[in-house]
Amino acid sequence: MSGEDKPGRSGDTGIAVQEAKPTLKKPPLYKVVLMNDDYTPMEFVVEVLEDFFYMSRQQATQVMLTVHTKGKGVCGVFTRDIAETKANQVNQYARESGHPLLAEIEESEG
Repeated sequence: MSGEDKPGRSGDTGIAVQEAKPTLKKPPLYKVVLMNDDYTPMEFVVEVLEDFFYMSRQQATQVMLTVHTKGKGVCGVFTRDIAETKANQVNQYARESGHPLLAEIEESEG
């Protein structure tokens, strides 16, 4: 058997192949939202925002005031897994600290 007769070693097969780039889609994003309640101290909410969402004191105070006055406030926007993890961490920490603070996730528009 010569080199030309071996399978997979022939020259041009006459087939044109164009490699297609896969179209990648960004994952959907989710907002972590704190819900207002009448029992959780404002300072605790600020602490949660600083510790779990790495906000400055000023940013955390602004979000806390939004939660207090509007009923809820956005802590951050993340992919689903990260948003769920952060919401669960906040809820667990609040329960362990004896507060009814509730974090939920909502799908982000865009």
